[in-house]
Amino acid sequence: MADTKPKLLVVEDDEGLQAQLKWAYEDFDVVLAGTREAALAALRAEEPAVVTLDLGLPPDPDGTSEGFAVLEAVMALKPDTKVIVASGHGARESALRAVEQGAYDFYQKPVDIDTLGLIVQRAYRLHRLEQENRSLAQKVGEDRTVLGSMVTAAPEMAKVARTIERVAPTNVSVMLLGASGTGKELLARGVHESSDRKDGAFVAINCAAIPENLLESELFGHERGAFTGAVKMTEGKIEMAHGGTLFLDEVGDIPLPLQVKLLRFLQERTIERIGGRKPIAVDTRIVCATHQNLEAMIGEGTFREDLFYRLAEIVVKVPTLAERAGDAVLLAKHFLTRFAKEMNPQVKGFAADALAAIDGWGWPGNVRELENRVKRAVIMADGKLVSAEDLDLPQSDKDGGDLALNLKAAREQADRRMIRQALARSEGNISNTAKLLGISRPTLYDLLKQYDLQT
Repeated sequence: MADTKPKLLVVEDDEGLQAQLKWAYEDFDVVLAGTREAALAALRAEEPAVVTLDLGLPPDPDGTSEGFAVLEAVMALKPDTKVIVASGHGARESALRAVEQGAYDFYQKPVDIDTLGLIVQRAYRLHRLEQENRSLAQKVGEDRTVLGSMVTAAPEMAKVARTIERVAPTNVSVMLLGASGTGKELLARGVHESSDRKDGAFVAINCAAIPENLLESELFGHERGAFTGAVKMTEGKIEMAHGGTLFLDEVGDIPLPLQVKLLRFLQERTIERIGGRKPIAVDTRIVCATHQNLEAMIGEGTFREDLFYRLAEIVVKVPTLAERAGDAVLLAKHFLTRFAKEMNPQVKGFAADALAAIDGWGWPGNVRELENRVKRAVIMADGKLVSAEDLDLPQSDKDGGDLALNLKAAREQADRRMIRQALARSEGNISNTAKLLGISRPTLYDLLKQYDLQT
């Protein structure tokens, strides 16, 4: 039946090609758009799984600016959409740039209907598979651990974990982007422990914590007599991680002269110690992290573009704690159990006002801030329950909310967030969750089924 067909949005200003594409895909409910405004309106109304996008749209039909604006808007509104861009007149460079910015694939003009059809079918199958994975990831009700030691019930972090698990067995360089305190080193260890290098060393170095004049020696080592005080040969961190993984934290703080030497290692897989003349072959995988905007630093000339692309073969964006609804309470309970055992065994849990304070706070310091607050609270608590006063957290009047695709999506986001938070606070107990939400058990069961959040 037509109403059960998956949606395919065709963004193309050529009416003849529009008609050709519309009739070529009998298995899809094809929606047509010829401008950015029409494309985004169709995206909001129809929520298509797959979009084919001609980069040359009016008012810039001979360029790509309008097409890239559509791509950026689609990725912002509905990032799971599979966008397939048209590459006209051999403009492969634009197509590759589009893929880099989130497009799923590209096709060459003039259009080969059969080839494009295969790409569309493959994109739809991948979208459906990812949707099923998200559905599984969104089943909450109890603490979840990913990559061995990361407590989470948030789909956002489950997605990060799946990416890590997928790239870990390969040998590509991984760059973790995220604010301070989001758990980037824990994820880096996850890459190492899920890889074939797990029996090798995991060596971490914070590039921001070491003075510039010492960082080169720390990374590359030195020979005896290379400089005053070099009384013996010392291996650097890169060499120490041979057969394993080197984690470069705050990689944006590496000075430019040293960036050149690091780039040479990544290209040739050999190093020279300071004061040495002999190249040493080293088999070390690089995982790096930063909270800085490296692309802006490239524009300012403080970070090498060629080094960025060597380090960022796979980029993983780590969400903040505020973006992981329900996780703050789960993590707080996890930390409380650990710290109470070590520091104050009489503490057994959180009072209601403490849970409200944890839910309401924006956590600018992320997981690290939460860990420190809970440790303080456990130490300061006088009774069995930690209070909001023990946490020393003011109530936040933060009125967040990301731009939603449409009103239906906005309500679903809010419902999911509230249900996940309530389930986390009640430790998966349905009766208590319903009470927290102010609804009946049957209503809660209906919502759990509607949003596929069954415990």
